[in-house]
Amino acid sequence: MQKLFSFNMMSLDGFFEGSSKWDLGWHNVDAEFNEFAIAQLNEIGTLLFGRVTYEGMAGYWSSPDALKDDPVVAGLMNQIPKIVFSKTLNKAEWNNTRLVKDHVADEISSLKQQSGKDLAVFGSANLLSELMRMSLIDEHRVMVNPVVLGSGTPLFQTKDKFNLKLLRTRMFGNGNILLYYEPDAK
Repeated sequence: MQKLFSFNMMSLDGFFEGSSKWDLGWHNVDAEFNEFAIAQLNEIGTLLFGRVTYEGMAGYWSSPDALKDDPVVAGLMNQIPKIVFSKTLNKAEWNNTRLVKDHVADEISSLKQQSGKDLAVFGSANLLSELMRMSLIDEHRVMVNPVVLGSGTPLFQTKDKFNLKLLRTRMFGNGNILLYYEPDAK
C-alpha cells in the first residue's frame, strides 16, 4: 500500500506564500535542502496537485530556467507521474499528468491500495484541506522557515480542528526545521 503525505514550506507565522500569488522568495533553500528535495522526490510515485499549484509548478518546472538552474529536481518533477484535481481545467499538458475532475476520494483511495512508491501533495492548500477532511492524508511534512512574513496565504485552509501527532523532526543548517506529523485520532 502507498501512503499519502503532504509537503509544504511554511513561514513561522503559518503562511505558505507571501502576500501575492507565488511569492516564494522567502523560501530558505540551499545545497542541504536541495539534497533533501531530491531524496524526497525519489520516494514519490505520483504527485497530486490542485489547479492553482499545478499551473504554477507546470509553468516553472518545465521552463528553460528550471532546467538550467536545477536540472536534477526539474528532471524529477517532469518525470514523476502527476494528477491534477480540477473541475475547471479542460486539459493537463504537463508531462506525465492526468486530469481528474470528480471523485477525488475514490481516486486517491484506489491509488493508495496499489503497491509502489508513495503519493505526495505539494502546495495545493485547498486540495490539502479537502483531503484532510476526507482523512486521506497519512503524514504531513511541514518545513518551517525562520521568517515571519506578517501576511500571506495560510497553509491550512480549513476551519476544522485536526489533531496531529509529532513523529520526528529534522533540523537544517540554514535554520529550517522539518516537522513530520501523522493524524491523531484524539
